[in-house]
Amino acid sequence: MEKLAIIGANAYQNPLIEKAKELGYETHVFAWAAGDVGERTADVFHPISITEKEAIWAVCRDIGVSACCSIGSDLAVGTVNFIQRRLSNPCNPAITDTIATDKYEMRKALSAAGVPCPQFLKVAAVPDKTALAGFTWPVIVKPTDRSGSRGIFQVEDFDQLAEAVPQAIEQSFRHEAVIEEFIPGPEYSCETISFDGVHHIMAFTKKYTTGAPHFIETGHVEPSDIPHQLEPAIREQIVAALNALQIKYGASHAEFKLLPDGGVRIIEIGARMGGDCIGSDLVYLSAGVDYMAAVIDAAFGRAPDLTVKRKPCRAQIRFIFTDADVQAMERAQNVWRMSYDGRAGETVTDSSNRHGYWITTSPL
Repeated sequence: MEKLAIIGANAYQNPLIEKAKELGYETHVFAWAAGDVGERTADVFHPISITEKEAIWAVCRDIGVSACCSIGSDLAVGTVNFIQRRLSNPCNPAITDTIATDKYEMRKALSAAGVPCPQFLKVAAVPDKTALAGFTWPVIVKPTDRSGSRGIFQVEDFDQLAEAVPQAIEQSFRHEAVIEEFIPGPEYSCETISFDGVHHIMAFTKKYTTGAPHFIETGHVEPSDIPHQLEPAIREQIVAALNALQIKYGASHAEFKLLPDGGVRIIEIGARMGGDCIGSDLVYLSAGVDYMAAVIDAAFGRAPDLTVKRKPCRAQIRFIFTDADVQAMERAQNVWRMSYDGRAGETVTDSSNRHGYWITTSPL
């Protein structure tokens, strides 16, 4: 039985653990011991922080792990690639660990490649007004290196930066923030898998958020409502962006906005599967392709199997914030999966402390 290292043990990683076991792999899961579900479902749980690359590698080397992967976690990207390189498995180059997880470096790489993205400025403190010459209000302030809506603010004028910038910096691992142009319009994401530099687009996702100031995701739907005539131009920009970030292997999640004229602005790209059950559930339901198995295939250096395994359908996830959301979940039909922590109504500050979700399906 081949051994697969999985980085992360929380509820969003657990579907990968279960998929790997279903496919016959021995799962070795690495994460800080916190009582997460993956600690129990793993064949072997190793209580090592996902940032402790050398310690994880020492275990992988000693037990004979064959490959390493993760889903939906920016923080795990560098560790996964570090282990894959030590195993001499095909994976993304080292530079991708940085430019696909640091929003400032990402925007530099996209801009240098001519891929349209928001105007941006990196800061380590509140800037003076001259640094923002050329920006139009409102602007978005966010940490350079976090995900899940953590530390994101829409700022209406210069005076509000005094509160937003320090909070974004506090959320950042590197203690840096980026100020960027606010792009109006509907928000989408594109889910892809790459192998040997060839990019396969699996699905487009329509994203719903709380809006300003923090843009916490409230739900996602696949297939999206993108007009079919716009898809070729969007696909072209997504592929250009993946190439600019030198993504060659594995899953990617590209967030973008559509402009009124049909243009595209890349907001950011993760060199990993989309979180919020997008990659683990919605793609499989809406496209019929086993996305998690494809990620595992790529980790082992095999071309991913992209055959349709089930009849595609409309798939939707909604997240729980309030008691009204719980009531909607209880009334829902055709529920694929659900999770609820029993704390609806408590304050939600980012995606990590929403109170649960439910996934439903319906015919296309």
